[in-house]
Amino acid sequence: MREIKKKVALITGASSGIGKAIYIQLIKQDWIVYGTSRKIKEKQTEKIDGGLMIYLDVNNQQSIDDVLSIVKDKQGRLDALINNAGYGIAGSIEDTSHEEAMAQFDTNFFGVLSMIQASLELLKRSKGIIVNISSVAGILSIPFQGMYSASKAAMELMSEAVRMELKDDGVRVSIVEPGDTKTEFTANRQMIENAYTAGYEKKLRASVARMEKDEQNGTPPEAVAKMVCRLIKRKNPPMRRSVGFSYQVLLFLKRILPNRLVLWVIGKMYA
Repeated sequence: MREIKKKVALITGASSGIGKAIYIQLIKQDWIVYGTSRKIKEKQTEKIDGGLMIYLDVNNQQSIDDVLSIVKDKQGRLDALINNAGYGIAGSIEDTSHEEAMAQFDTNFFGVLSMIQASLELLKRSKGIIVNISSVAGILSIPFQGMYSASKAAMELMSEAVRMELKDDGVRVSIVEPGDTKTEFTANRQMIENAYTAGYEKKLRASVARMEKDEQNGTPPEAVAKMVCRLIKRKNPPMRRSVGFSYQVLLFLKRILPNRLVLWVIGKMYA
């Protein structure tokens, strides 16, 4: 009787929030799960909650290569890559330094790109799936979080291209777009160095306060995890799925309403 091997998943940013919820959900579904975090000792795996955690810095190519080597040596396969690692900066576009903007893109865009490129040998072999965790903010730009929105938008368009390019190899690609989600992302949001200028301080404080309130009253990360787990089982998953009813409505309205009206509504939300 042929042995049925368990499927293998690799999740970035799995120590908390959405990444941890996906990690736990897949373990419950009998996957072999490798989660990653910068809190783990380098080049070591730790058994946590029934899965394996590995040190990873998505901004460091050697760190990425080390993780993929561990997965390849121990499992010889990879069925799902879930790119979840990321963070957000807040502040006006005018006051954001090039260094701050580049750091935002380095993690949210180039980190995802590097993970995909490093994983493709294994994913092509298994005809696996890539799920990139984006954000509704990658479709609906948010004032004073514009650089975060830009990094997610860039990742979304790159994901569309990768999906088309990998179709003949049998590798599926999908995006999940959470709306406001109750995670540590709120506490980890970074203010740019020159955030509170005379021109923007009042508007910025009001906008960030609204973001924080909505996030802490938002969708639990387990709801996003369930969406991811449904997608990775599908032979032909959709390009993208959003999570959170109110944001699904907003995305629908963006498709049918004039852009000027959509921007007015979002501007009022974060005024």
